[in-house]
Amino acid sequence: MQNTTTRATIYLDSAMHKALRLKAAETHRSISEIVSDAVREALREDEEDFAAFEERAHEKSITYEALLKKLKADGTL
Repeated sequence: MQNTTTRATIYLDSAMHKALRLKAAETHRSISEIVSDAVREALREDEEDFAAFEERAHEKSITYEALLKKLKADGTL
């Protein structure tokens, strides 16, 4: 699979941009690499969340109130 990149513009507040510049310098990586890795990790987390939702789709629902009562009865609260 060919690895292609697309240029994108993002806007960061000044403090975050400074932190990214410093991290890039310390780690000998580009800001682009750091941002790409962070986005990739966020997308992986989303994928894991969707898989977990799918696995639990058939579980019986419980209301928040019922959950609190159960936790109190179990001595958790």
